[in-house]
Amino acid sequence: MPIKVQAELPAKEILERENIFVMDENRAVHQDIRPIKILILNLMPLKEETELQLLRSLSNTPLQVDVTFMVMSSHESKNTSTSHLNKFYVVFDQIKDQKFDGMIITGAPVENMEFEEVDYWEEMVKIMDWSDRNVTSTIYLCWAAQAGLYHHYGLQKKKLPHKMFGLFWHKVLNRKIPLVRGFDDVFLAPHSRHTEVPIEDIRACGKITILAESEEAGFFLGMAKEGRQIFVMGHPEYDRVTLDGEYKRDLGKGMDIRLPKNYYQNDDASVKPLLMWRAHANNLYTNWLNYYVYQSTPYDLEGTPF
Repeated sequence: MPIKVQAELPAKEILERENIFVMDENRAVHQDIRPIKILILNLMPLKEETELQLLRSLSNTPLQVDVTFMVMSSHESKNTSTSHLNKFYVVFDQIKDQKFDGMIITGAPVENMEFEEVDYWEEMVKIMDWSDRNVTSTIYLCWAAQAGLYHHYGLQKKKLPHKMFGLFWHKVLNRKIPLVRGFDDVFLAPHSRHTEVPIEDIRACGKITILAESEEAGFFLGMAKEGRQIFVMGHPEYDRVTLDGEYKRDLGKGMDIRLPKNYYQNDDASVKPLLMWRAHANNLYTNWLNYYVYQSTPYDLEGTPF
């Protein structure tokens, strides 16, 4: 699938080396089709790494996808250069009058704080409410999933006794729902979080269809409003070495961090981890783009009431 990004985005060159078809604005202008417009609110500290992960995840259908990256205006990013943000990102005020086919809101390293203590929470609420009126389908990842469940459904998060860290086995529920079409009965997916929304609370809510769960990690995937809201309590977009980097970073800081579960062969952190979740991650994003974005959105996006 051709992904349309800005010509000088650093991730573009890496994706091209991986034989992923990436198109810049100059070439896209000559294509007589309407691309699928995807907005990514990137709350992760290492934004360039997350850009690459999500662009890889969106690259597995024949659809043309036009990606816009957004950053919070009410928060200063300390781990990504200002020049990168100014060149490749927009803020909410620049796009609030537009409509998008799909949106992804990433996780963020703020889960140990109460939602209202996060310095950009007010802006986050404004964006979540805006997405209900201006986006066909929104994926909430990890902390964003907890934030979305809290804001939209009043579900509280809960602190875990130990970090949920590593690869965990999940079983598929509601197999006939297109979002999990093509999934195996059980599959691995990465988690990296200190908090959770208890799956019993999600079930009791009655408004969220649970599509995948784990005996150990709890809720993983669910949707509401017929797929207009999709909640993912993990990080399917993670690369092979993302958990490795997080583990060695925290170890270097002297933090009490356990080995990521089911990740290193024989729990040997010196061995390159096996990539065992990419196929299902790609399937998730492909199903989302096909069934909940492309087939649900009209050609005239701007004139569509939500």
